[in-house]
Amino acid sequence: MVKLKEALDSCQEEFFLPGNSCCAGCGLEIALRWAMKALGPNTALVTPASCLNVVIGLWPKTAPNFPFTNMAFAAGAAAATGMKAAFDAKAYKFPNRGWEEITTLVFAGDGGTADIGIQGLSGAAERNTNIIYCCYDNEAYMNTGIQRSSSTPHGAITTTTTLGKDRFKKNLPAILAAHEIPYVATCSISEPLDLYDKFKKAKSIKGCKYIHILAPCPPGWGFNSENAIEVARLAVKSGSWILFEVENGIMTLSKKSKSLTDASRRAPLIDYLSKQKRFSQISEKDLIELQEQLDHNWERITVELSCQDQYPK
Repeated sequence: MVKLKEALDSCQEEFFLPGNSCCAGCGLEIALRWAMKALGPNTALVTPASCLNVVIGLWPKTAPNFPFTNMAFAAGAAAATGMKAAFDAKAYKFPNRGWEEITTLVFAGDGGTADIGIQGLSGAAERNTNIIYCCYDNEAYMNTGIQRSSSTPHGAITTTTTLGKDRFKKNLPAILAAHEIPYVATCSISEPLDLYDKFKKAKSIKGCKYIHILAPCPPGWGFNSENAIEVARLAVKSGSWILFEVENGIMTLSKKSKSLTDASRRAPLIDYLSKQKRFSQISEKDLIELQEQLDHNWERITVELSCQDQYPK
């Protein structure tokens, strides 16, 4: 893993500038800043409808210091596919002019990824389009009033699940890995160097890459803005958010999650949930079900890792 000094020295410039209208402690801002530190200025970004469309501000005083395209909710991956095709056409017609070096990136919320945008994303993955698609997951439709999405956890209160959501979170990384694309990874804003490393790796791989980032939302989740990193870190420590990579079908656990296959090493789930008002009314039954689902996810991953060792690809 890259050291902090190396990461900072490699990119002193900020590409997502101060003065944007992100909420204090916004997980999105942290995620995008570190992603851009890894990818650099030669990046063209597409964002379907989400908080990111709003917080960038109005031209000519917008926060992104790189090419940025606002796009319709369902069209993030489709627009990026067209953009990448245009860059390839330019590179073919005008070789050695830098067109082939541009990274095409989608930065979308969970609503624009897990729900409204999944069709376009699946199509891009099936075609193995050479883009990076990133979902910054704040686990609800935060920009439009904190409505539940398919990425909202079981038991969480939103304005459309006032008694707590009765369904479990959709597993987008597993869905994308099933498309057999070359690279899938999960990250958390509490582990910026891990995030930086994974975006660097994604940039170096040809084909469709998918990165899923836990990006806590202070107003939507119900915690003080200064606790954003602590909440994200507890998600990892409790095993609720598992950090891993799937590269050419081979899964590896990232450093912060590697030791957590042993359940005794995980922080209690209640330590994570109790920091958030959205779980303030969670029932004992829902808490038990969340814990069972967490344990099931770890059992599934442990079996997959064991099969890889026994039957290497």
